[in-house]
Amino acid sequence: MSWLPVKAVVGRELTKLFRQKARLFSSMVRPMIWLLVIGSGVGSMLSGAQQEGYLQFLVPGVLAMTLLFAALLSALTLVYDKEFGVMRMMMIAPVAHYWIVLSKLIAATITAMVQALLLLIILLLIGLIDLQIALLLIPPALLTAVACASMGGLIAVFSKTLDNFAVIMNFFIFPVFFLSGALYPVSQLPDFLRYVVLINPFSYGVDLLKHAVPGAQSDFSIWTDMTVLAAFSAAAIAIACWRFSRESVHEPSAVKVNTPALLLLINFVIHEQSNSASYTLHTAVVR
Repeated sequence: MSWLPVKAVVGRELTKLFRQKARLFSSMVRPMIWLLVIGSGVGSMLSGAQQEGYLQFLVPGVLAMTLLFAALLSALTLVYDKEFGVMRMMMIAPVAHYWIVLSKLIAATITAMVQALLLLIILLLIGLIDLQIALLLIPPALLTAVACASMGGLIAVFSKTLDNFAVIMNFFIFPVFFLSGALYPVSQLPDFLRYVVLINPFSYGVDLLKHAVPGAQSDFSIWTDMTVLAAFSAAAIAIACWRFSRESVHEPSAVKVNTPALLLLINFVIHEQSNSASYTLHTAVVR
């Protein structure tokens, strides 16, 4: 298989990301507000070392939140392309359908990691973490980003319209985040909520990040976290690819096309149609 279609899809998503610099930097506002509001608010009820320890505890949770929001919202383009007809043009390229999904998920993972790296730089500059911790956070952040992107892809392939995606996101994203141990130790939750945390794959991403921060108390072993995240990602990607390939709108075309020319056409149409609309949709979903 030629990698040109995959490179084109991933390149298109990253081009949109870096063109919208305001969106890129505004994505840092949310985690910093959480650190300041939650960290300072809850921390004010603690004293001395406990207050500083809670801020350290929040770092993995806020980083995981950045990965979750970035990856899920990047998966929005799967629904956007279906609704606005861009996907039909992609489908006539001589490439297996599942590569479209994989390309989108690769782009979502990279997008999430770019935002996570920006956040780590900010945390370094304000002195909340040191360079060693920042470097230790990168590998678990990557595995968590893959899991979050897989989660977003799974939601996207079952969403017929942008409205469907927005509704699912509004009912999905906050329970997944709050019931993950990102803001408090899982051991302090009631028993019935603890069981919910155990079946939440995002919990294991948060916990894996906690292992890299000395002040954060983890609830599971590193191997448990890695195994659950890898298994969930593989299962979610497989289901997303299967579902995407079965939709009637994606039936393969018998027409043979010039792949480079098609990719140029796709990029032109996408850039003309979606630069302003994607930022509006991003804001609407978050709200």
